[in-house]
Amino acid sequence: MISLCLLSGRFPVTAVAGGLLAVGLAVAAAACPFCDVVTRPLAERRDGATVVAIGEAAGEARDTAGLIQQPFLIRSLLRGEEADVADAVPARVPGPIAGTALLFGDAGGSFEAVAADETLMGYVAAAPAAEAAPAERLAWFARWLEHPEPAIAADAFAEFGLAPFEAVVAAADSLKPEKLIAWLTEPAIDQRRRGFYGLALGIVAKRAANRGDAELAARCRDALEQALLAEGSDLRAGYDGMLGGLLVARGEAALDWLIEHGLLAAETRAGDARHALAALRFAWEYLAEDVPRTQVATAAARLVANPAVAADAAVDLARWQHWASVDQVAALWDRLGTDDPLIRRSVAGYLTACPLEAARRHAATIAAKDPALWAAAVAAAALPLPGR
Repeated sequence: MISLCLLSGRFPVTAVAGGLLAVGLAVAAAACPFCDVVTRPLAERRDGATVVAIGEAAGEARDTAGLIQQPFLIRSLLRGEEADVADAVPARVPGPIAGTALLFGDAGGSFEAVAADETLMGYVAAAPAAEAAPAERLAWFARWLEHPEPAIAADAFAEFGLAPFEAVVAAADSLKPEKLIAWLTEPAIDQRRRGFYGLALGIVAKRAANRGDAELAARCRDALEQALLAEGSDLRAGYDGMLGGLLVARGEAALDWLIEHGLLAAETRAGDARHALAALRFAWEYLAEDVPRTQVATAAARLVANPAVAADAAVDLARWQHWASVDQVAALWDRLGTDDPLIRRSVAGYLTACPLEAARRHAATIAAKDPALWAAAVAAAALPLPGR
């Protein structure tokens, strides 16, 4: 799991600062922290079920206590003890199903159903076991990415999105660079998947460069940069993943690219700033060999002046023990914190954790202006953020 680490090392962390920093934005437990995969892959559901069967819809779907259920007749049992095919079993469904479905049952007799034609049934039957080596599993699922059958394409994507980052790197040779390049800009592709495809293309570029294929590496990098520079809203999905891919492909030089193209500035659009900060967190966690952490922190410090991400950037800098920005963080109290309690709690957490004398001076100055407001910010810094 990608968890942005808490403060550690030779400097002590107060209980107040520790509480604030523990709630810094952790990214998803995945190869792709930009994908927001929440679906359980079908192979995992298959291998975790005590009964796997092919069923046929035998009635309408109905909402029962907030869950949609539909009756199914079991036509063929693929795993589990013999079942009475004459009786319909209720199963949870994402929505009404017409025709055949795969049924997954647990030891308690509860079923869930997924609409399935012969192609999907064959795919689920052939998929490697959930406990198999991750890289080997991904090499099998790579061929199914963006399959014409939407359920198969979504499931293959979920397998990659939930796999360890190291497994995706190990399976990168199974990913076709020309397909990844096309998927970055293909209008029909679910935009939420572009983050992973950008990250994967960066991995392919890096591996190509390592084995001396300069032409392929350059082609992948160029495609990433062109996709990143294309006109679009700052709310476009997948932009953070493409930035992560560029950091993988270009290493430390990608930080200069981010600066050159205005993605780490006070005036950077809110969405773009959030994407950039997410990519920097990824680099800190996974790319320390190619993108020095000191440079990642220095790059993130440029975003302290950006109103959209100032609070989050300050939390990251404290977590990363980047104390060189103590003056800039302290200045947020008056510049942006007047009407923003999140800014105030971030400043309080940073200054409380910082071991420098300058931090104590700033804290004293702020407290003298409004002791009650400072005390409230310090107390808030010890609590988790709502919903995190």
